[in-house]
Amino acid sequence: MQLDLNLLAALDALLEEGSVAGAAARLHVTAPAMSRSLGRIRRTTGDQILVRTGRTMTPTPYALAVREQVHELLQQVQGVLAPSRELDLTTLERTFTLRWHDSLVALSGPALLAAVRERAPGVRLRFVAEASVDTPELRRGEVDLEANANHPGARDVRAEQVGASPLVVVVRQGHPLTRGSTVTAEQYAAAEHVTVSRRGNVGNALDEVLARLGLTRRVVATVPTQAAALEFVRGSDLLISVPEATARAAAADLGLAVLPLPLDLPLAPVYLSWHQRYDTDPAHRWLRGLARSALALGGDT
Repeated sequence: MQLDLNLLAALDALLEEGSVAGAAARLHVTAPAMSRSLGRIRRTTGDQILVRTGRTMTPTPYALAVREQVHELLQQVQGVLAPSRELDLTTLERTFTLRWHDSLVALSGPALLAAVRERAPGVRLRFVAEASVDTPELRRGEVDLEANANHPGARDVRAEQVGASPLVVVVRQGHPLTRGSTVTAEQYAAAEHVTVSRRGNVGNALDEVLARLGLTRRVVATVPTQAAALEFVRGSDLLISVPEATARAAAADLGLAVLPLPLDLPLAPVYLSWHQRYDTDPAHRWLRGLARSALALGGDT
């Protein structure tokens, strides 16, 4: 049997994306071309691979059984055929796209850029804003690195916890909560709150903890970025609850007060995420190392 290695790449993309259109976008080919590849794969394997279920496509039992093996085979083939190159940072010309939480860009982005420019002046960093919904750009190779509090659920996305920080309360100087020696959970719940959510969520894990204590809080606004939330707090008696690592420096610059959170909550994590296609890419591995260091400097690890 004569095998076309392009079919292996097409099969891997089809099994990962679960659709002809998604696989075509991943491999940068047209949908009709991917449909033809699927037809050849079906004839070669004697299996339908993907079958129509309403408006979506569902993998067959055979496809589910071989998905991991197909991916491993493709990585082995790529490792054999890809030429080995030494990474020369002085001549490296590349633009990396990073989708980080806005507070992490402000906190750790300058240190990362300085480290990159010192070693590889031809490298550019392109920071882009987080979307209000989860997007597939990381899996498609359109985003190189993500950094936020979310652990990705996709099996083909790597994630490494690079930091963690306790939550704190940020208020204006002279806020009623600053007049006592400590802030109680009851005082905290009775205040008016602003939450930070790129999705516009009003509630979060804090409300679950308060509910277990028989308390509720009043959220009067939700904003997409921490920087915006700090401005709301600056001129009012509102408060926000955010990770200490990203809030302390910004609060000091704005003359705000940082208070301990009177609730027992786990540390807020920071995850660095990338697609597995870049696991062995020398330039990407180099950037991941610098990003890991820059993010760790921004908070407790």
